[in-house]
Amino acid sequence: MNETIEMIPATRAAAAQRPAAVPSPAPGAAAGPGQLPARTSGVLTTRVGLRMPAGMNFDDWEQAGRRLAGILDSSAWWLGDWLVYGKDNYDDRYQRGIRAAGLKYQTLRNYAWVSRRFDYSRRRPALTFQHHAEVASLPLDDQETWLQRAQDGGWSTKQLRTAIQHARDPRRVPARQAPAVSRLPVPENRLLWWNEAAERTGVEFDAWVLMTLDSAAQQVLADDPRTPIAIEA
Repeated sequence: MNETIEMIPATRAAAAQRPAAVPSPAPGAAAGPGQLPARTSGVLTTRVGLRMPAGMNFDDWEQAGRRLAGILDSSAWWLGDWLVYGKDNYDDRYQRGIRAAGLKYQTLRNYAWVSRRFDYSRRRPALTFQHHAEVASLPLDDQETWLQRAQDGGWSTKQLRTAIQHARDPRRVPARQAPAVSRLPVPENRLLWWNEAAERTGVEFDAWVLMTLDSAAQQVLADDPRTPIAIEA
């Protein structure tokens, strides 16, 4: 049976939760600079928050939330495609562009890895970037199968992950029995740092950890002649 690794703060202090930053719309969007797309009138985005009109009705408020969530999810694809293009066209110079933009390379690597695994035509607007990240390491046919199931069933990313794990080993988590847990003591400041990174990327913490570790492992194994399969950067 597979074990679950539980990362716990070394000091056992509660980790402070910080709200994720609200992204601004992409350049070239239909609305003006700093403004949400059409039909969300009066809501403006800035680098430090939202400006919403007084007396805004619930429907407009709800619609603004949906559009903000869409922007956040789309930005992962945008940044991933941006890094892929830079790596493919500018050799070593693309890292200068990353620094000039003030972006984190490791985060971009995660986005780019998922972007490379899915051609534009295979990306499903009905599903989130994280849905695609959950199946990115699978063979192409399996990717399509699981994404279709998630889309048809309206699954969350957690439901998709659980379904894949169960398909791999139906006995992995027996009913009403907790999985084995391996504890990995982690300094509290590290957990806070990692949680903040996950929040800023819009990815659930446990999935972000796995994606980051997978990316690091690929970077190491890609240059190892003993690696039996080719691993994309």
